[in-house]
Amino acid sequence: MINRDDLGSWLDGPRFEREADDWPGKRLGLPFSGSHSLAPAWKRLLALLVDWLMCLGIANLIDGSNPFLAPGIFALENFLLVGTLGYSVGHRLFGIEVRRLDGHVPGMLKSLIRALLVVLVVPALIFNRDNRGVHDLAAGTVILRR
Repeated sequence: MINRDDLGSWLDGPRFEREADDWPGKRLGLPFSGSHSLAPAWKRLLALLVDWLMCLGIANLIDGSNPFLAPGIFALENFLLVGTLGYSVGHRLFGIEVRRLDGHVPGMLKSLIRALLVVLVVPALIFNRDNRGVHDLAAGTVILRR
């Protein structure tokens, strides 16, 4: 007879069984730690928070009654800065950057795809074994330590 423990629960989240010599980014050819390794989740979240609060402040200065202004400014910031420099203001503060898998700056098209999906929030919350969200998978990008 099958019981609940056999099926698990969606509340448990995904389970990734890793071998001792496995780490997020290994399949992508990235080092375990140091420069150009995957950025830790806490740095990515804090960078996102800095960017969001900055854009929210700017939106409130322009027109606090428009609910679409802050997400629009946030998307524009990510599109322009990540597409040209490879990082947003928050990324820069926490020493992380967005790169294509070949190591180059994402460029405008990949940055646009990524920015639109980040604004939707949910794609950024769904990630794989290499800690890449749907927005990074769709754009072919990865967030690395500088």
